[in-house]
Amino acid sequence: MRSITKNGKKTLEELYKEWKERMERCSKDRKERFLTISGIPIKELYTPLDIPGFDYEEKLGFPGEYPYTRGPYYNMYRGRPWTIRQFAGFGRAKDTNERFKYLISVGQTGLSTAFDMPTLMGYDSDHPMAEGEVGREGVAVDTLADFEVLFDGINLGEVSVSFTINAPAIFIYALYLALAEKQGVPFEKLRGTLQNDMLKEFHAQNEWIFPPEPSVKLVTDIIEFSSRHTPKFNPVSISGYHIREAGSTAVQELAFTLADGFAYVESAIRRGLDVDEFAPRLSFFFNSHLDFFEEIAKFRAARRIWAREMRYRYGAKKPESWRLRFHTQTAGCSLTAQQPLVNIIRTAFEALAAVLGGTQSLHTNSYDEALQLPSEEAVTIAVRTQQVILHEIGVANTIDPLAGSYFVEYLTDKMEEEAYRYFDKILDLGNGSFLDGILKGIEMGFFKKEISDAAYEFQRRVEEKDFIWVGINEYVDDVPLEVPKFYVDPKIEKEQVEFLKKVKENRDNESVRLAIERLKEAAKKNKNLVPYFIDAVKCYATEGELMDALKEVYGIYRENIVV
Repeated sequence: MRSITKNGKKTLEELYKEWKERMERCSKDRKERFLTISGIPIKELYTPLDIPGFDYEEKLGFPGEYPYTRGPYYNMYRGRPWTIRQFAGFGRAKDTNERFKYLISVGQTGLSTAFDMPTLMGYDSDHPMAEGEVGREGVAVDTLADFEVLFDGINLGEVSVSFTINAPAIFIYALYLALAEKQGVPFEKLRGTLQNDMLKEFHAQNEWIFPPEPSVKLVTDIIEFSSRHTPKFNPVSISGYHIREAGSTAVQELAFTLADGFAYVESAIRRGLDVDEFAPRLSFFFNSHLDFFEEIAKFRAARRIWAREMRYRYGAKKPESWRLRFHTQTAGCSLTAQQPLVNIIRTAFEALAAVLGGTQSLHTNSYDEALQLPSEEAVTIAVRTQQVILHEIGVANTIDPLAGSYFVEYLTDKMEEEAYRYFDKILDLGNGSFLDGILKGIEMGFFKKEISDAAYEFQRRVEEKDFIWVGINEYVDDVPLEVPKFYVDPKIEKEQVEFLKKVKENRDNESVRLAIERLKEAAKKNKNLVPYFIDAVKCYATEGELMDALKEVYGIYRENIVV
């Protein structure tokens, strides 16, 4: 490559070498090495030399077209802003219903539901394992009666609803459909997302009930049913977020998340589904962490990898099947209890990275979340952060404004290259199959070891001050800061248990018994269980009753101890 110079004699390589020599004579770096949070070395300067043979059509293309590096839609935010979501859920259904309505009033455009730990683990509120946890981390949901209260005054045909739940996702999906039917909303009008990603539970979050194989089977049941009955709904949100929160690098988040996605594709194909029947509604959920450019590169690489593999590995014909769409949440693990107002700054930059990376939906964490469930003040600031990014600073005016940056394109390529190193390992474990490789890796503890090693390495860097974390290992301020307190009254648990008792007393218990028996028989015969769950929840069968029924068929998961 020739440099554009007056004499036209020196190459860019020569000019760069001369510049570097002058720089080293005149300047000294403030530390010996510069790394991304994931540990990727960063040079002092990037030029065309770092992206040799860069092919615009192959690497970038145009927004809305293969390989989707520049965005999944033609005009991106110039046409439609990303969906502003805030995770919400606490106490009883009526408490969260009030928060939903408040969030809608301050400008939220999509509801995102957090469930309490008993609900996430398949226990009813009156179970001994639920004691002290009911309504604490999210909303308590035991039966359809809770859903009726949760969405009182909210038309499911007019709002996009996200449900962050995994092991009992089929129960929540059935409640959603049953309530839509009661509201008179046709299934084909329903919009939203069910997280329903069990594989990442075995990698990172540990909220499982059944072993991996039947867990994937239930995910596939929902994908199959949704592709035919709720075509605007995302039946799974393949989630790197929790992998990152467990301590992974950005590369691991990218690689393990996409590998999980490919595993679900393979499971659905083995079920007999045509890839183009279900792939357009698969969605993703990524973390946006502190390293601004690394996160942007991760998002761009994810779209390019997914498009290539869906088109050529799995033979998808529809462009909609190649197009990766994702929700983003700013990094909870980056928030600090120390100097919590600084979290507003962190969250703003993480949100900006998500927008510049082309997200379709965004949740911004509240500044007090390292201390408690977020207060209304903190939630409002989090929503306003997104509104400032959308309306005030100009980054939504053009599509993929960082494309062509030597550094961004190099880092996007690097993220892709490192992800394929992990793909090769997973495919080796599965003899060419992502699904079999993932299941084998879970059994071996491969993913957990990789993530724990990365978490250890990051903590070492923090302790050695190789990574400066403001307020943690530098710029420490011992002056305590009072933040508005959010309080969940302990009496909520007692009231929820009493509400559940009344539901059980007023329902037709014989209908419940028969519905549960039909569910167990269907599970034994390996049928799609969604219709059986819908029938059962209409009788006001409880989550615990239905999960216990499946435990009789599938058993429960006990993690292998790997050292």
